[in-house]
Amino acid sequence: MGKIYLKPDYIFESSWEVCNKVGGIYTVLSSRAKTLQDEMKDHIIFIGPDFWKENESPYFKEEKALFAEWQWAAKEQGLKVRVGRWTVPGEPIAILVDFNPFFEQKNEIYGWLWENYSVDSLHAYGDYDEASMFSYAAALVVESFYQHFALESQRVIYHANEWMCGLGALYINSKLPKIGTVFTTHATSIGRSIAGNQKPLYDYLFAYNGDQMAGELNMQSKHSIEKQTALYVDCFTTVSDITANECKELLDKPVDVVLPNGFDNSFVPKAAQFTRKRRAARRRLLDVANALLGETLDDDTLIVSTSGRYEFRNKGIDVFVEAMNRLLRDRDLKKKVLAFIEVPGWVGEPRKDLQERLKSGKKYDTPLDVPQVTHWLHNMSHDNVLGMLKYYDMHNRKEDRVKVIFLPCYLDGKDGIVDMTYYDVVLGNDLCIYPSYYEPWGYTPLEAIAFKVPCITTDLAGFGLWANKEFGHYGELTDGVKVIHRTDYNYSEVADNIKDTVAAFSAMDQKQVDACRKKADQLSKKALWSEFIEFYHEAYDIALRKAEARQSEK
Repeated sequence: MGKIYLKPDYIFESSWEVCNKVGGIYTVLSSRAKTLQDEMKDHIIFIGPDFWKENESPYFKEEKALFAEWQWAAKEQGLKVRVGRWTVPGEPIAILVDFNPFFEQKNEIYGWLWENYSVDSLHAYGDYDEASMFSYAAALVVESFYQHFALESQRVIYHANEWMCGLGALYINSKLPKIGTVFTTHATSIGRSIAGNQKPLYDYLFAYNGDQMAGELNMQSKHSIEKQTALYVDCFTTVSDITANECKELLDKPVDVVLPNGFDNSFVPKAAQFTRKRRAARRRLLDVANALLGETLDDDTLIVSTSGRYEFRNKGIDVFVEAMNRLLRDRDLKKKVLAFIEVPGWVGEPRKDLQERLKSGKKYDTPLDVPQVTHWLHNMSHDNVLGMLKYYDMHNRKEDRVKVIFLPCYLDGKDGIVDMTYYDVVLGNDLCIYPSYYEPWGYTPLEAIAFKVPCITTDLAGFGLWANKEFGHYGELTDGVKVIHRTDYNYSEVADNIKDTVAAFSAMDQKQVDACRKKADQLSKKALWSEFIEFYHEAYDIALRKAEARQSEK
């Protein structure tokens, strides 16, 4: 018999990325929304920042009649809110709040935070103030809604994501003790900072003192709000075992539950449509490459890619380039390789010369200048990817069997060169490669396998560890996911391992490739939200039981 969980009547979930597409957390929340909406029927309410003044958010559809009476009451209380639907599967209710009016009270809010929870906001800089004011505003929205609809007798959860929503969670903890609070850190701010500053994170994790490192790396305020929120909420969670270990060592607080990131595959095309879209993606990628390189690469070319945020070391972009460089001289490589780096850089504009070639539809036998990049960048001479390609003298010459192309923009369907969305492009790959050094979960490999594309990742990614656990051994390409062992110091071995894996893949026949694709697809089904939502039920249960215990103590 499974445990009987206490179920919430209402869930309020706040994040900087609600109706605001910034990074991976947007994917976590927006893809999970449908599962919760199906369960909760409009009793799951997301709260995000409202900075869509003149331009309407493409991710939000306002409904003025929704909670109209409360909207009026909130306005009377000085809250500027807009209520509507988040335009993702399930269309859950979203409340966007304007947090700018609270900057005037910033010092009083920080004073209260210090007195009640010892949070150090003195060293704040960058996005700390903005995030904190939003977090405070989100908590006031919940307080107003809770009181207006008299939810005291209901079981209510407040779920805060990342340090950016910590202040609100502490406010709720203090002012509305009947609400069960859940806090999810998707990556500790100090762990990400240690890794991003080229310091070895894993071998020394046991020896690092989070507070001391925060001082050294000028991260005191973000670390402080994250640590105190973890300490005071009813249920502290993270997204993978690897980050759970980080939390224990750097925040001095073990997590209560690990909430792995699931996937909603409702938009993965089926059967004939899938084949059609895959062909279209391959054709487009080959057309772009041929126009840029002055080549005639055909459909037998092995198309590989890496993608994600532009964190050169953390996401393993450096190792990807290294591996492609070594592959150039690999005698076991049986096919030509076209390798894309799909990472948004400081993009200027799409290349006019490339646009003209693509428009003409002609074939060319001479490359364009700088045949490694599809869009001009503002910082061409200081870009990490272009700098490394130049250092290794990788100029996509005619005789090179491996061509590397940097596609430095968001693939939103209107970049001016590829003009297809990321999900329409990813299924055109033969293989995706994500050699992450710091990756709490790793959506990119999960998305790849959902589109039946085998991938390579590492055991420093939460997803890689999860895949190993599912397989019962280190993942191999024949499992659909190759998981490479990565440490603080084995960069060169990882690059060799990737090179060897791509070469081995190039020698596979169609039957073997199809088997890999099938295994990738099968694994992705085990990571659907329908499989992972139970961990959230456990977190809600822990929070609700603690909230109930508080009431009975009174």
